[in-house]
Amino acid sequence: MTIISDEKISEFKNFISKHEFFFIIGHKEPDGDCIFSCLAISKILEQLKLPYQLLNAGPFKRNELKEIANLFSNTPEFLSEPERKKTGLIILDCSEIIRLGDIEGDLKGIDTYIIDHHLTAEPKENSIIDPTSPATTCLVQQLYEKIIGPLTKEVAEYIFYGMATDTGYFRFLNENSSEVFLQTARLVQAGVNPRNIYDKISGGKPYLTRKLLGIMLNRAERFYNNKLIITYETLEDTKKYGQEGRDSDSLYSLLLAIDETEVVVFLRQDTEYSCTAGFRSRNKIDVSNVASKFGGGGHKNAAGASIEGKIETLIPAICKEFAKVLN
Repeated sequence: MTIISDEKISEFKNFISKHEFFFIIGHKEPDGDCIFSCLAISKILEQLKLPYQLLNAGPFKRNELKEIANLFSNTPEFLSEPERKKTGLIILDCSEIIRLGDIEGDLKGIDTYIIDHHLTAEPKENSIIDPTSPATTCLVQQLYEKIIGPLTKEVAEYIFYGMATDTGYFRFLNENSSEVFLQTARLVQAGVNPRNIYDKISGGKPYLTRKLLGIMLNRAERFYNNKLIITYETLEDTKKYGQEGRDSDSLYSLLLAIDETEVVVFLRQDTEYSCTAGFRSRNKIDVSNVASKFGGGGHKNAAGASIEGKIETLIPAICKEFAKVLN
């Protein structure tokens, strides 16, 4: 992970100094890294005595996010034109306005700063974008420590939640992760209890999610000499088993553990004509490249996309793209 330069720290501080009010927002269907990086940034602004509003289109599906969902709104406060000119928009864990989802207000034209770590994010003016960072919260931790100082327990817990989410509780880190663990040590020194956070993230799943997981496993099919596994969830499944507490992380983990598997794809039919796709790879295959072919993006080993179409037509299309890198 690359350490944020002093120049970038100064750039972010200058951005903050130019505004009197802030909107803080992350991508729709947020995960822990998205939400907790937003909360950690809000604590920087609180320390600087600057007002803000937390925004997110939701839905908040993960167990560890339910208790804090009420801190976020999908409706920006109304601002007069002079107020808008003094407002800053801080986008975390994504770099495209379209990924913010349905927000009941106009955020276009507001001076913007982006903090993101996705491989497919393109460098922009007023941004800290570092694909070498395993989580956006890792970047926010550096900002907090350099701008405010030592972490409070509350902020340290926010950052640990986000870091644990995007690293698979540190399972996805490689040999170049010493700085990440040094940062994590400072979180524990600030009072974080790793066991409690693990229980919060992994526990509390509704019974029906286990039934749905069994169906997903039963549907899984293998392609290209067993290197690719694809499974899916239909509209009927969602109606029967609900949307609460989905556990795609367990699904990916179980399928990637199968011998010869290099890539797992999960498709969910969200509406009659649109799907959400999740892509995971074990190591060498860059699934963000394939996700980008369908308008999505993400990391080398974890990516996603919202795609127009139906499961029965998207599976052959996705297979065709993976044929280029798996054969």
